[in-house]
Amino acid sequence: MWYFAWILGLGLALSLGIINVLWLESQYAFGARDEDETRRRFEAHR
Repeated sequence: MWYFAWILGLGLALSLGIINVLWLESQYAFGARDEDETRRRFEAHR
């Protein structure tokens, strides 16, 4: 029965990853986030 836990866990992780990508893309599409600003903040943090 342990494999059900693995399947559910992997499915949940995959679902959350997909939802996260969709949310981020919607932020760019509706203008709530600017790609250049995000890139500048990322490079400044490194």
